[in-house]
Amino acid sequence: MNAIIIEDEIKAARSLENLILKLRPSVRILAKLQSVEAAIDYLSHQEMPELIFMDIQLSDGLCFDIFKSVAITCPVIFCTAYGEYTLEAIKANGVDYLLKPFSEDDLKNAFERVESFKNFFQQHTGNGLQDVIRKISADEGKTSFLVFKNQKYMTVPTDQIAFIYIKYTSPAIVTLSGEEYSLNQSLDQIQQQLSARQFFRLNRQYLISFSAVKEVEHYFARKLHVRLQVATPEKLLIGKDKTAAFLSWLEER
Repeated sequence: MNAIIIEDEIKAARSLENLILKLRPSVRILAKLQSVEAAIDYLSHQEMPELIFMDIQLSDGLCFDIFKSVAITCPVIFCTAYGEYTLEAIKANGVDYLLKPFSEDDLKNAFERVESFKNFFQQHTGNGLQDVIRKISADEGKTSFLVFKNQKYMTVPTDQIAFIYIKYTSPAIVTLSGEEYSLNQSLDQIQQQLSARQFFRLNRQYLISFSAVKEVEHYFARKLHVRLQVATPEKLLIGKDKTAAFLSWLEER
């Protein structure tokens, strides 16, 4: 099994590597990375490993920023001194969450959990765990977004999103009930995380949900005018170059 370690403390990374090799001598540690930036660069240019050991608070930010830039399709074992990130870890392919200082038995149990998942999917689907995760990501997309508003964190289910658009310079979610929340990712990054079956990119500013579409009508110059269940700041028009793709998206249900 090929694995990488993302840990900003050199001594902690070396100790973790030694413990991994003690429990699973066949594991090959491909890289030990210390920052979000280094992890993004590595994962963007190298083949995806079969397993990642990841600390949460890195030298240049939280590890969850990595997932905003790279589609990670392998299981992740989080190794951290902080217990408040469990929910985010579960959403980020986390198969175990080890609190430092963790024991040899803790890591052994984490390996057994990974192997159990892998065996289950191989027996029931004929595919490896990586293929299953990749398929889920491609077909279903994210099920919710973590947002911050009025000094509180909350999750917004994607099936409650009407559209996502660029407000001033940053994306914002608008729900079917008209509530609005800001996001700290680019619209391109958000689109990569969503189901292409459920969301359509109208233009550089708008991503719309199928469930929010109210009606579509012809417009001037062979364009289409899309009306949603929720009012949008601007008129939503689709150019003739995207008309066929949009109508096909509406029909494929």
